[in-house]
Amino acid sequence: MMSPARPTKAQLAAARDSETVPDIIGPGLAILFIGINPGLYSGATGHHFARPGNRFWPALFRAGLTPRQLHPSEEMELLEYGIGLTKFVHRATATAAELTDEEVRKGGARVKRMAARYRPKVACFLGVGAYNQAYGLKGTAVGLQTDRLGPAELWVLPNPSGLNANYQMPDFVRLFTRVREAAGLPSLRG
Repeated sequence: MMSPARPTKAQLAAARDSETVPDIIGPGLAILFIGINPGLYSGATGHHFARPGNRFWPALFRAGLTPRQLHPSEEMELLEYGIGLTKFVHRATATAAELTDEEVRKGGARVKRMAARYRPKVACFLGVGAYNQAYGLKGTAVGLQTDRLGPAELWVLPNPSGLNANYQMPDFVRLFTRVREAAGLPSLRG
């Protein structure tokens, strides 16, 4: 698929505080990935993890969760593979630091209700700090957690943003592969 045109500076500015990135969710999910909130690039395009350099889409493919690397505009295809996407906060911002504690906590409560309703096998948070903020925790380690999110096995992974230099693509592929295996999904990589 050809990549749509990149948003202009004006489109990025206009995306601030927009709520244009819908949840990708439905029944029968194996994995529900939970992000923090859309960045301006995602807000301008209306798609999850849309900024070039974000490692979410390449890591999904390399971990065998999709048969090819999807473009963010193809995000609805994830439902075919048993994968859903949501976020703590729908409001687009330049950085997650612009979110209030109240917004993130309310988002954490909404995500709990969503997990109870849709009952994914695995709930996977992408952002340790935001996970801690949403649930009033400290010191959460990356990986499988002892708690559950409703009926779902609970994983907390690093934010796949290209700005997160503490983790590189091989780290994301290894972690996403572990999540895929925990959800009981076969590798879709040929």
